[in-house]
Amino acid sequence: MYRTALILSFTTLLVFTACNSRINDNKGVVLARVHNDYLYEQDLAGIISSNTSYRDSIVMVRNYVNNWIKTRLMVEKAQFNLTEKQLDFEKQLEEYENSLVIFEYESKLLNQELDTTVSEEQLRNYYENHLRDFELKENIIKVYYAILSNDLPEKDEIEKTFHLPDSLVIDSLMVLANDYSFTLSVDTNKWVRFDELKKHIPIETYNQELFLKNKRFARISDSENCYMITFVDFKITDDISPFILVERNIRDIILAKRKVALIKRVRQEIFEQAALNNEFEIYYNE
Repeated sequence: MYRTALILSFTTLLVFTACNSRINDNKGVVLARVHNDYLYEQDLAGIISSNTSYRDSIVMVRNYVNNWIKTRLMVEKAQFNLTEKQLDFEKQLEEYENSLVIFEYESKLLNQELDTTVSEEQLRNYYENHLRDFELKENIIKVYYAILSNDLPEKDEIEKTFHLPDSLVIDSLMVLANDYSFTLSVDTNKWVRFDELKKHIPIETYNQELFLKNKRFARISDSENCYMITFVDFKITDDISPFILVERNIRDIILAKRKVALIKRVRQEIFEQAALNNEFEIYYNE
């Protein structure tokens, strides 16, 4: 009722204010007209959701009506200026309808018959056999880092912790971060883009590859903070991407290939069965 009232009130205001009354015919309330085409209130059913505000609803109705008018005007202009042959879309419409029907049927087949299980072995086999397909387009790194206020007196003590043996450094930094309340990132299993790291740490370098090859630890400062960072591992542009970064893509590739193979097989089976049943004939000679 609310939406109906909204549409009617807006329509009365926008379209029919001049005659101070709504226009009705045997199909209901008319919202707009372009020559002999009419837009009815019922045509707007469903375009406004129940949680849409009154103001937004008015905008949506106004846009719908205006777009409908523009579309109808453009269609009539095109029909007037195109030849009868140019306006003959029977073949295209038939092909489009066929495509829709086939798409729906193939989608149903895929939902019912496609094997979506991809084992770790299958993923790794594909990765190993297509390594050149997974060349990196940018530099990636594994790091742990701390961001400390320049006012923190214990900065030098914290830096010494970065030089502890690998087996001790992470736990030690976590204790210090808890004691002195500084920002700490220690997820050394995660690969991140070098450019993403620069959003958190103001690293200035004109050659990322050279920087990575010559730096394991870096201490950087700006006007507010001190940044300490250790590079655990890195791969530069054109290296092969680590498996973990492309695992999901490989899964999608394998499933896409299975879809193509399944559809191809089904089409061939349908063709061969129809041939056996004499369901079609070919009349041309090669």
